[in-house]
Amino acid sequence: MNIDQLIVAVSALWGAAAGTLVPRAAYRFSVPPEETWRDRCPQGHALGGWLGRARCATCAGTATKDRTDAGHLAAGATGTSYDESQPSDGNASYGPSTPLLVLATALVCAALAAATGTRPELGAWLLLAPVGVLLAVVDFRVQRLPDLLTLPLAAAALVLLGVAALLPEHAGDWLTALLGALLLGGAYFVLFLISPNGMGFGDVKLALGLGAVLGWYGWGSVVLGTFAGFLFGGLYGLALVVARRAGRRTSIPFGPFLIAGAFVGLLIGAYAA
Repeated sequence: MNIDQLIVAVSALWGAAAGTLVPRAAYRFSVPPEETWRDRCPQGHALGGWLGRARCATCAGTATKDRTDAGHLAAGATGTSYDESQPSDGNASYGPSTPLLVLATALVCAALAAATGTRPELGAWLLLAPVGVLLAVVDFRVQRLPDLLTLPLAAAALVLLGVAALLPEHAGDWLTALLGALLLGGAYFVLFLISPNGMGFGDVKLALGLGAVLGWYGWGSVVLGTFAGFLFGGLYGLALVVARRAGRRTSIPFGPFLIAGAFVGLLIGAYAA
């Protein structure tokens, strides 16, 4: 295994580990606009922390107790013994699928590593990728891009890329990243003013971080990533209309497609750098 393959493997493991932290945050953030973040599981039990699996310990204990009591009753009625090591019925789980998020984050990080190689900006991509996955999941579930995620994402992107710019062998430009954030955020703000129903203000704030990431590799990446995002969103909307699951004025979550487009632009920019 050469160094590039090792970096891809380690990045995939990092992505898998980070993906295990996303489900609970995705569940807690997935509420309609103007509602407070969830602090309880679907059964009403208090949740502790923001990171980790979407699984309620109280529900798990209740489910295990109910299953054990039922098992002992059934065993007593049949004259057999009950094995308490059997798995629970899974009622304690809630929110998005942990295995799916683990796989998605691992694949995203592995692809970024394969495109970036040993260049120092890879550290920024690996730290930002789980946040992008989280934002995509939340927006797809409730059409909301929380400020607690979008604004820190933009700030973190610029700070991390600023550090990368100080290290040898980097392949991007921090000033272009800053200008990309301002330009893309400004362009989306204009679209928001023109059509508030078509472009949410959360998308505008998300554009700041995406513009910084894409701008690192130059204006070509900014144009490509932005075009890909609109293309993906348009194709998704068209598919819904063709399937008669949406009309021409139906609102769709745009954030996941902007993130997917930025991911494509970033990969191509990293390969070309």
